[in-house]
Amino acid sequence: MANTIPANFVPHNILLIKLRHHGDMLLTTPVINALHQHYPDANIDVLLYKETRPMLQAHPAIRQLHVIDRKWKNEGIWHQLHHEYTLLSAIRHSHYDVVINLADQWRSALITRISSASVRIGFAYNKRRNFFWYYCHNYRVSTANHNTLHTVEQNLSALAPLGVPVTGINVSMHYREDDWTHTQNVLKQQAIDKPYIVIQPTSRWVFKCWDDDKVAALADQLARSDRFVVITAAPDKKELAMVENILSLCKNPRVVSIAGALSLPQLAALIDHARLFIGVDSAPMHMAAALDTPCIALFGPTKLQHWRPWGHNNQVIWAGDYGPLPAPDSINTQTQQRYLGVIPLNDVIAAARNSLDE
Repeated sequence: MANTIPANFVPHNILLIKLRHHGDMLLTTPVINALHQHYPDANIDVLLYKETRPMLQAHPAIRQLHVIDRKWKNEGIWHQLHHEYTLLSAIRHSHYDVVINLADQWRSALITRISSASVRIGFAYNKRRNFFWYYCHNYRVSTANHNTLHTVEQNLSALAPLGVPVTGINVSMHYREDDWTHTQNVLKQQAIDKPYIVIQPTSRWVFKCWDDDKVAALADQLARSDRFVVITAAPDKKELAMVENILSLCKNPRVVSIAGALSLPQLAALIDHARLFIGVDSAPMHMAAALDTPCIALFGPTKLQHWRPWGHNNQVIWAGDYGPLPAPDSINTQTQQRYLGVIPLNDVIAAARNSLDE
């Protein structure tokens, strides 16, 4: 199933496909890094959803990003078909030698096949045991052990047919110098002129969030005369409302919000220059780990084995150590229940101070 390709095979053009969320895209960077290290002269392109492009747009090993805009369907069938045709033509004319499909969608499989690459790698998902999936991928990698692997390790396993070494490969987040320049200007506007800690308390799913009053108390405890606490969030109305409530509970004037004010690469620049990052299971948490900023990650009923921060400068505080949690697959993602609420405030404060050597 995952037959090894001849050792003398050297691809010139490689396409990686992943159609998921922001954090998922960041966790594909070890595959990109491993490919670039093994094939330094190869062109590496990525197909991804348009909204996740900021996660990879500054990566120095990527030549081109092909995008699928999920809003195409709102333009009407003919416009959508035109966009799809243009995308497929661009992929076809790129003359890929290798396509690595890390996605499980039928759409990604069809694109893999249409690419006409001689090496088309996909995962042998149990739910995809059929002729069409086999027709689209001439090399299929077993997923039998994926339940025991981190998402990074799952992604890297797709390189097995190529014989690409995967030991010691890291996640990486890149941004441009002007991203940091912009971020510095935002900090100056908030009169932040001293070292700072970043707290990201929000997620698109409330069940992944800690209690607002505990976040506020944590921020108050960590902010002091020689250090700010900067609270961040996505420019989503619900997330901004959560941050507004947290700020209303804070008493320390050195707790400042720049929620919604930065793009993802600008947020990466902010995190990269922080003394410490504290956050819930979210894309910024993975960014902090990728940037090797000391990271304290608060986790609830998500699959910790798959989604914990990847790296060595991280600490996970898991709600399951303080009380029972529902099975991750049973969660109603629209619930307003905050399962992280069982995590004690003092334990997070202690972890932060220990990380800061205080």
